[in-house]
Amino acid sequence: MINNNDYRLPAEWEPQSGIQLTWPHSNTDWAPMLKKIETTYSQMSQAIQRFEPLLIVGPPSNDTWARDHGFITLVSDSGLPPRLLDFKFNGWGEKFPSRLDNAINRRLYDEGRFNGEYVDHLDFVLEGGSIESDGCGTIFTTSCCLMAPHRNQPLSREEIEERLKEYLCAKRVIWIDHGSLTGDDTDGHIDTLVRICPDDTLLYVGCTDEKDEQYEGLLKMKEQLKTFRTLDGRPYRLVELPMPRPTYGPDHERLPATYANFLIMNRAVLCPTYNQPDNDQRALQLLQEVFPDREVVGIDCRPVIRQHGSLHCCTMQFPQGVYINH
Repeated sequence: MINNNDYRLPAEWEPQSGIQLTWPHSNTDWAPMLKKIETTYSQMSQAIQRFEPLLIVGPPSNDTWARDHGFITLVSDSGLPPRLLDFKFNGWGEKFPSRLDNAINRRLYDEGRFNGEYVDHLDFVLEGGSIESDGCGTIFTTSCCLMAPHRNQPLSREEIEERLKEYLCAKRVIWIDHGSLTGDDTDGHIDTLVRICPDDTLLYVGCTDEKDEQYEGLLKMKEQLKTFRTLDGRPYRLVELPMPRPTYGPDHERLPATYANFLIMNRAVLCPTYNQPDNDQRALQLLQEVFPDREVVGIDCRPVIRQHGSLHCCTMQFPQGVYINH
């Protein structure tokens, strides 16, 4: 067993060596709108490559959510090799096929794409979109996701927390117990709701419309965020992101549009937009204030949320020194 003091899960804003996209294809749920989603992925690719290397994973895969089937990578500040953690992805609680997605990491590692030690955690379900790290030993997650059916039962919340601290070399886990977006297949991934940012800042989704079905849960989430403290006992700085106006799919189902699903990169932040100029501009402005040293780039994610995800869900970053750009 490794010493937890030797490794940590870096914050997303720390230096990166590359970004992964798993490309849409005709054997995925994107088939009816393949040209449209490929256009969006091309826009994401162009934006990413302005700032750092891009790894594109082609077929075969079941789907395209690299955040949830990609490696979760630990780094060492004492010169030890990175640890590439391969957790089990089971289609967010066996909702969707995932066998091909679950094999991607091993295939990429065997091809020599990464520098580091492969670590098999395929007996434990964990998606990258379900956790956030401040890089200093605090992991944020949501109870509605990690305690959802068909993931890690019969483990209790306390047992799951101990696993997270052991596997991610964390000092503590902060659980968010309220808030979810209608139409979210993930059972409440934290990257749709709350994001940890530099200077102990929490960017979170707010809702001001009391008639919105999400209002009460998000208000309770906001109140809980106010109670959280940093490791040295200080309250977090809270910044509220706007809630996009309701967006609906072809079957009139509400889609989980959110500005919290942004991607932090070297020298840039990619932010999802939804053709709502007022809300889009406000979200971009807030991100620029929180990341004054980075360029904030908007990406139209209306095609992406048709499959109930957004920009951060599509991507996975690799820390500095991990991705080998052939």
